[in-house]
Amino acid sequence: MSEPHATIRPQPGILSIALYQGGESRLDGHARVLKLSSNENPDGPPPRAIEAFRDAAASLHLYPSSDHASLRAAIADVHGLDPARIVCGAGSDEIIAFLTQAYAGPGSEVIHTEHGFGMYRISALAAGATPVEVKERDRHTDVDAILAAANERTALVFIANPNNPTGTMIPASGIERLAASLPRQALLVLDGAYAEFVDGFDGHAGLVEARDNVVMTRTFSKIHGLGGLRVGWGYGPAHVIDVLNRVRGPFNLSTAALAAAEAAIRDTAWTERCRAANAANRAVLTAALRGHGIACDTSAANFVLARFRDQAEAEAADRALRDQGIIVRRVAGYRLPQALRITVGDAEACARVAGTLGAFMKVRA
Repeated sequence: MSEPHATIRPQPGILSIALYQGGESRLDGHARVLKLSSNENPDGPPPRAIEAFRDAAASLHLYPSSDHASLRAAIADVHGLDPARIVCGAGSDEIIAFLTQAYAGPGSEVIHTEHGFGMYRISALAAGATPVEVKERDRHTDVDAILAAANERTALVFIANPNNPTGTMIPASGIERLAASLPRQALLVLDGAYAEFVDGFDGHAGLVEARDNVVMTRTFSKIHGLGGLRVGWGYGPAHVIDVLNRVRGPFNLSTAALAAAEAAIRDTAWTERCRAANAANRAVLTAALRGHGIACDTSAANFVLARFRDQAEAEAADRALRDQGIIVRRVAGYRLPQALRITVGDAEACARVAGTLGAFMKVRA
């Protein structure tokens, strides 16, 4: 990291940002690796999305749609939403950034949970706001702790449900109580990056429609398999979506990304197939890890948080996996030094992880 310039200074908060660390994808000494560090869909995007991406190559000289009308219509059709209340961005990260840019700033506070997604804190600091971290209860969002931290300075409250990196969920009743009890000036942002992995779950879209202080964010990077294109969306009250569109760049999504995302979300059969495969493989992996004496909360997402006895054991387990060409995610930066977050891959990938960690735990016994 370079030293700050003597006279040219960024806005307050920026230099307090620790650079976000994404999942690794390479290992020295391994030509081929099994990457289970970024919660990617092992089946990738549907063939229709790949075809749409290729077809878009013929129009790369033209600017993309600035209103994303076709993609918003597709999202609305599939999820039964109002397209006028949808905003699209370069991943849900950009929607999060829009929200902090528009609603937070110096003197305001942004609440997130202790094991919450790192971009909440980063986006708050980038906007000059003060991030406020609240404790979770056994790796579950604690509504009472959030309400105790909320005050007249609270601008935004970020919750992922299911949460990342824990994979845990809290019931809709808790989310509804939180939305009803926050200070009047605060927005509740419900991050639904992993919502599609929960059968029959709308990501709290119904609550968004019922209230004027709730926003939902979603992504195409997980179940839709488009992490390399960076497409996300938000759904919220009309007054919020109007504001976000005022700070959104007019051409923030490429033609190819828009086309692939529309094809992906309309292929509901592919989404359902991926959801079912993830649920089956997640259950097998969780049972295997528990059988080897590794603690795991019940996950509602496409990953499992494996908890070891201490940080030293977690790091040793990570080294054992890496020796076999398997990359998972250390999560000490999320205040979980004794844990590893393991993406649910296909059946073969889950068997490799379970076998490697089973052998590791047998030696440690």
